[in-house]
Amino acid sequence: MSLARISRCCLTVAIAGLLAACGIGGAKQEPPPSGETFGADDTYSRTYEVAQASACEAARRALLGQGYVIGKAGADAVEANKNFQPDAETHTQLNVRVTCVPQDDGHAIVFVNAVQDRYALKTTSNSASVGVGMIGSVSLPVGSSGASLVRVASNTVQNVDFYRRFFDRVKYYLPAAPGKQAAPPPEPEPATPPDPQPPIPPAQNKDP
Repeated sequence: MSLARISRCCLTVAIAGLLAACGIGGAKQEPPPSGETFGADDTYSRTYEVAQASACEAARRALLGQGYVIGKAGADAVEANKNFQPDAETHTQLNVRVTCVPQDDGHAIVFVNAVQDRYALKTTSNSASVGVGMIGSVSLPVGSSGASLVRVASNTVQNVDFYRRFFDRVKYYLPAAPGKQAAPPPEPEPATPPDPQPPIPPAQNKDP
């Protein structure tokens, strides 16, 4: 084999390797938005061998038993919320929505979704303007100040253990079938929000 032919073969192999490394010649797979994959797991749903209304009533009792305030309750849906105070300047509200869907066999599928909203304490101060002869108006820091909660983050809870404990508690409140033993009490619910709480930068005073 001649030297020129060997050089051409090496060049062809090098170009093919470069194109493969750059992803040319194959379809580039885009990452799912915000980590969403629509996987086949059942994190947010369970099937129970009871009617739709019984499943939603069990979900309502499960939430009441953990200190949630029920905002809506019916045969097909339950909405509730619960407040947390991780520290003096941070407030977290957990909003839970349960949807109960009947099946043809008389059973029900229970879907649950929880959204965690975070609020931070923001302080503001208002300075007062005082008129001074021969000088004009002078702004002095003798005005009023106040604080208010401002939402700084909101996310759908993806904590698998949170949903598992919820469904275990729903199962506990389901009516026991004739001849079957009732479900054992589920494990206690933690007193902290289900998702991690990243630190919030300290609030800064704002003058108008």
